[in-house]
Amino acid sequence: MEPDQHNPWWKKLGWLLFIWAASVAALGLGTYGMRLFMRAAGLTA
Repeated sequence: MEPDQHNPWWKKLGWLLFIWAASVAALGLGTYGMRLFMRAAGLTA
């Protein structure tokens, strides 16, 4: 199978947006978890 011959551009763009959104969501969840941990430890801004 030849690479990049069977995937249309919109499918590639969809995967790019999906991976970007998943990474942003993962960073957000990590940040939220750190905030909860710091609040539980008594560290407030």
